[in-house]
Formats: sequence, C-alpha cells, structure tokens
Amino acid sequence: MNRILILLSLVLFIACQKHTQTSEKPPEQTKSRELVTYPNPIEKPLSLSEEQVNNLIELPLACIQTEYPNKLGQTLGGRENIGEPHELHPAFYGCFDWHSSVHGHWSLIKLLKTFPRLEKEKEARDKLFHTITKENIEKEVAYFMGKHNTSYERTYGWAWLLKLAEELHTWDSPFAKTLERNLQPLTDLIVQRYIEFLPKLKYPIRVGEHTNTAFGLSFAWDYAKTVGNTQLTEVIRKRAKEFYKQDKGCPIQWEPSGYDFLSPCFEEIDIMRRVLSKEEFDRWIIDFMPQLLDKEFSIAVGEVSDRTDGKLVHLDGLNFSRAWVLYGLANQYPEFEHLVHVANKHVKYSLPNLVGDSYEGGHWLGSFAIYALDNDSAK
Repeated sequence: MNRILILLSLVLFIACQKHTQTSEKPPEQTKSRELVTYPNPIEKPLSLSEEQVNNLIELPLACIQTEYPNKLGQTLGGRENIGEPHELHPAFYGCFDWHSSVHGHWSLIKLLKTFPRLEKEKEARDKLFHTITKENIEKEVAYFMGKHNTSYERTYGWAWLLKLAEELHTWDSPFAKTLERNLQPLTDLIVQRYIEFLPKLKYPIRVGEHTNTAFGLSFAWDYAKTVGNTQLTEVIRKRAKEFYKQDKGCPIQWEPSGYDFLSPCFEEIDIMRRVLSKEEFDRWIIDFMPQLLDKEFSIAVGEVSDRTDGKLVHLDGLNFSRAWVLYGLANQYPEFEHLVHVANKHVKYSLPNLVGDSYEGGHWLGSFAIYALDNDSAK
C-alpha cells in the first residue's frame, strides 16, 4: 500500500510540474495570434501650412518647362526617332523625365484645386494651358503608338498619368474640364494598355523602384473607381488577388534597399486594402504583416547620405511613400490609427529638405510629399 501511495504521489508531482511549465511558457512561444498592445495617444496626420504650399508649388513650376538635363529612356528604332525632348514629348518634356513631368503636372493641379488662392495661381494655370493642349497630347499618343514604345513608362508613368486624369476629373472647374478633354486620348490609351498588359504579367514585380506592380495597380484602381471603369477595376482586382492573396510574412526587415523610393511590403498593403473586403483584409494582414497591429510598431526612416545623388535621394521618396500607405490604412480602418505616428515621423524627416534641394530631388520629390500629405487619398 505504501509503495502504491508513493507511486501515485510521484505521478501527481510530475503532472503538476508539467502543468506549471506549460502555464509559465513565455508569450512569444505560444501559438496565439493576439498581439501585445499599449495605449498611446493617437496623432493626427500632418498638414501643409500656407507657407509650405507656396514653397512646394515652386518645384513643379520650376521644372515642367525645364527641358535639360533630360533622361529620355527611349528605344531607338532608327534615326527618325531621334529628337529633342520637347519635340518627342511636347506636353511632358520637363522635370528630367517623362513620368516626373506627369506628376509635376499632377502637383500643380492638386495644389490649385486644394488651395485656390495661391500666390502663383495665374502662372500655374498659364503653364498648364501651354502644355496640356489637344495638339500636344495627340503627339504624345503618337509616340506611345510607335513600334518600339508599347512598354514605354510601364507601369509607373502609366500610373501617374491616370492619377493626373483622376485629379482633373474630380475638379469641378471649367479650367480642369478643358484640360481633362485635352488629356483624354492619352488617358484612354493608358487604360487600354493596362487592360491588355495585366493578364499577360505572369508574376508581380516586387521591387522598390518604378516597375513595382502593386504601386502601378493602386493608382490605376483609384482612377478606375473614380470614373466607374468596371472593366479596369475588375482586371486589377483579379490580378491583385492572384499576385498577393497567398503572401505571408513579408520580410520588412530586409527594407530598404539602397535606391528604394517605394516599399515592396507597404505597396502590397496599399493595393490589398483597396481590393479586399474588410473581412478578407483582416485575415490577410495577420498573415502578411501582423506587427502593424501592435500599437508600438515602429520602423526607422530611410536615411539619405547625399541629396545631390539622384539615386541616393530616392530614400526621401521612400519616406513619403511609406507615409501615404500608412495614412491611407489608418484612414480606412481605425484599428491602424496608431500608424499615423510612424507616418508623421517619416514625413518630418524628409519634408524640410525639399525646398532648396538639388534638382536631383527637387524635380520629383514635391509630388511625393504632396500625395503623402493629401490625407483624403484613402480609397
């Protein structure tokens, strides 16, 4: 009997020890998906002051008719394709390259639309009337129709062209309606290029520069939703889900690369918050980047070592593009409001460097700053 009691006592002791060890297992070793959160005051998104707006408009004003230096990025099929930038691209020849000229025009439209009493309103309107003309856009369309130009500016420049078209479409102004009509043939062509290209793209392009697929889809989605183009909307929704729905554990710790101005992880979030329902997005983000739900989530800003270097200054752009993704996410879903603090930190690092910056950054970074601080950009 004593031996039986001893054995029973030993079994109970071992069982208690195992229970204690299990109950004391550190939280990080459990399989629970719940994240530890801490109450922090929610910051408001940053906004532009009147002085900053008047400074920022100087950037596109100074570049949309500045022809040189210029990076054409073209494929020459023969001597007949050689020409000066203003001959090849009479609407969008300034700001160093075609896509930067396009979003420089978008910047002017956005600022004129949002701040109607700008000091240089007349100068801005005059320049826009001079560049976005019916004749100039016809020549731009002819360039895109060239044998060697079917992939020209795919999809970064395409995306900004549709963002420009969207901005004009949503501005109830005779001035804007005239420009929208002039731009329409090129807008229609870019829409068709998207519809033809996306079904043929077998794999998404996951980089931090121009060819990032998620970025190109996000801006095109905004345009399609705004104008009610269901064909474009549906092809984007289909391809985005096929490209990204099964993605898990995005390696944000690998970012940024040295020349990034887009975050591959964040840009993917930006398109998926658009195309997925709330229930789908809740499930997807837990698998893809659950740390964003942690109230103490933080990520270091991209540091620029030399703002006269056209590639290194890309990291200022990264700070603004990260910010617009986080602002958009917080605008759409209140459970991500704490990310406004992270976005603000990124903007505060790079915004003071824009005015007086070298042309390497000044020809394009203003557009990124304006879009980041346009807190109505959540779609």
